[in-house]
Order: sequence, then C-alpha cells, then structure tokens
Amino acid sequence: MKPLVINIPQELRDRPQWVFWKLVERDGKATKLPYNPKTGNLADSTNPETWGTIQQAEIATETYSGDGIGFVFSASDPFTGIDLDKCFNPDTGELEPWARRYVDVFQSYTEFSPSGTGLHIIVKGELPVREGKSGTGRKKGKFEVYDQARFFTFTGNTFNGNGSDRA
Repeated sequence: MKPLVINIPQELRDRPQWVFWKLVERDGKATKLPYNPKTGNLADSTNPETWGTIQQAEIATETYSGDGIGFVFSASDPFTGIDLDKCFNPDTGELEPWARRYVDVFQSYTEFSPSGTGLHIIVKGELPVREGKSGTGRKKGKFEVYDQARFFTFTGNTFNGNGSDRA
C-alpha cells in the first residue's frame, strides 16, 4: 500500500533520513530490511550516506519493488520512535488499554504500522543512558523505543487524528 506521505509531519519529511524497505525472510522469519533509495542496495541505519529524501524513498519503492518507506532515527535529530506491537484489533477497532496509555500520554504523531495491528508514535526527545545500556533503544515485550541507529516503517495512516500537525 502506498504511504499517505501528506499525513507525515513536515519536519520529518524535510529530513534526508529516508529509506525504502522490503519484507524478506531471514532465519525463517519475515523481517523488514532498509534499502538505500539512491542505489537500491541495503541501507545502514548508522550511515547517512545510505539514506535519502522522502521523495527518493517513494520513487525507489516503485523502482526497486519495495514494500514501503522508512525513517532512520539519528543522534543528529530530535526524534524518538515508539513501537507498540499487536495492540489494535482492526476487526473491532479496539486499542489495548496498555497502548491507549501511551497514545494519551504522548499526544503526538501516531500511525498504524504496516500490519494494521500496531502503532508507531513519534515524539521529540532522547532516551537517557542507563547503567549498562546505551541510550539508543529499549525493548520490553510489545513495547520498543529508539532514538538512533534504527529505522521505522511509515504508512501515513494516522490513528484517531494524531496526524501531521504533531511530532
């Protein structure tokens, strides 16, 4: 499905931190891999030379038969991505209470993940460095959060009006 780019906050669209992604099988499991929109080769979430503009990512998705576009979080940007897995039932329209708390607290740009059963929330801020852990990311169960060296898929399919005017 083509992303609804117009819904993605302008301040994200303006940054040259975009890739396209493909769903591939790796070790028997489907995974989303980032690709360089300028070359069609694998992208590196720590190497800005392998990223491009959102327009390049959109075109590359068509040119290289990609499955969608993605944004790479970097130490040089103010953004952090929150990934809430398997929290939304598209048949009933119900959001799990644990996920609702995050949506309500952050009140920021929120969109459905490509599966339609998860949410991505984009906020401004960085993760603190904890003892024995880097500040780049955290994962616990169905909750993940990253502020650098990681990419998120983007659909532009916003959740409950938390759209392009928020980030």
